[in-house]
Amino acid sequence: MAITQEQKKDTIAKFARGKMDTGSPEVQVALLTQRINDLTPHFQKNKKDNHSRRGLLRLVSQRRSLLDYLKKKDLERYQSLVKELNLRK
Repeated sequence: MAITQEQKKDTIAKFARGKMDTGSPEVQVALLTQRINDLTPHFQKNKKDNHSRRGLLRLVSQRRSLLDYLKKKDLERYQSLVKELNLRK
């Protein structure tokens, strides 16, 4: 199930660096993480849904790229984001 507008607004408000910030790496990673976590139960139930799994892998790859960028630019922001989102790295 897709995330609602209210959930999206809450996530943006929580991770935004400024008042009108919607495009910073922190916000983008948080939204991707929310979508990935939302899709996980679907794949536990539908193990053979490889078409949707490809989309999930694309989201994971995009999140990884943004995290790599953030790690290269500002290590402190990267570490705080990873800790707050409970990501492995």
